Amino acid sequence: MDWLNYHHLLYFWTVAREGGLRHASEVLNVSQPSISAQLSTLEKTVGEPLFRRTGRSKSLTETGQLVYSYAEEIFAVGRELQNALSGGLASRVPRLDVGIADTFPKLVTQFLLRPVTNQNKTPVRIVCREGKLPDLLGQLAMHRLDAVLSDEPAPGHLKLKTFNHFLGDSGISFCAAGKLGASLRRRFPESLHDSPALLPTENTALRRTLELWFQNHGIRPRILGEFEDRALMKIMATDGQGFTVVPTIIDREAQSRYRLRVIGRTSECRDAFYVITAERKISNPLVTTLTESAKASLANARKSRNV
Repeated sequence: MDWLNYHHLLYFWTVAREGGLRHASEVLNVSQPSISAQLSTLEKTVGEPLFRRTGRSKSLTETGQLVYSYAEEIFAVGRELQNALSGGLASRVPRLDVGIADTFPKLVTQFLLRPVTNQNKTPVRIVCREGKLPDLLGQLAMHRLDAVLSDEPAPGHLKLKTFNHFLGDSGISFCAAGKLGASLRRRFPESLHDSPALLPTENTALRRTLELWFQNHGIRPRILGEFEDRALMKIMATDGQGFTVVPTIIDREAQSRYRLRVIGRTSECRDAFYVITAERKISNPLVTTLTESAKASLANARKSRNV
């Protein structure tokens, strides 16, 4: 492949970011035919199409998404360089690129990342990328991510040299909204039998743990929905159509934010949290901050909540 022309890459990045040629033309102050010509040249250099036409608009191909993610980083570093040169090298803001597995609870993500910014005297820039765990681990292996937050360790069959750092775990709180929450509290956990449920998908670690807990207690809920995104799962529970589950360490936040009420809790069913890293010659010191502060935060939360 020939050397990339970063001028062409800038045009591509702007078109992808602005959603089309017309808006990119206005931002760049360049005619649309000129931008199209530059994109064609870039696609020839890359060797594959970067856009596919969907109706009247264009969407990124798989290769286009890859090129765009790299372009985001390239131009972000360029902006950092400009800021550093204008304000002195000491003004560069430390950056932590974190992958968030799509099954990892969002409220726990907020809980774990908060100390990273609070413990540093200088500002910290955190870039979060959500996705499937195998995809995130691939980006980790390519050093495009500093760490990955996951509710399970990296699977061994991927044959990636990664390190699993167990942060801690939490018991589980069963929650529901409105009249359903009030009725299910009375005879918990028997009340969950044949009750409508909104649960994580079967491929998740928490769902496997829940299924074992249900089996041990003779409970068979009526599953109305299964979700990889736990934030969406909680949102769907807000209208009182089914009960759902949250880690006990953040159930107070779930109650206030999603207007759910706790039906009951169990320490027999655990939700685990990991930071996954890869071997690097130069490691980001913020990863150490994240790992140590997350362990301390989870330990303190478990102690205060007795979970």
